[in-house]
Amino acid sequence: MPQLQTARAARLEARISPALKQRLEYAASLRGSTLTEFVVQSAQEAAIRTIRENEVLVLSERASIAFAELLLNPSPPNEKAMAAAKRYKARLGKEIVSK
Repeated sequence: MPQLQTARAARLEARISPALKQRLEYAASLRGSTLTEFVVQSAQEAAIRTIRENEVLVLSERASIAFAELLLNPSPPNEKAMAAAKRYKARLGKEIVSK
């Protein structure tokens, strides 16, 4: 079991039901850890998993191929995209001149 960091600068409190506390204490005992160690480790694992699930995009093989094809062979810009690029270049030119 990995050791928790020794420097603890922040505190976290939670109000839970007696039944949940008993369940968490039992789970902690199964791992051979204290309730605090169990809760902190479980919260850390859940946080890592949640961040990974929300920041990493996993594509199927079919979607990966389609994405790569679009990157390698992009379609030409449409009229709206061309107009937006023209406006951007005009605005950028004004900003350079005014500096």
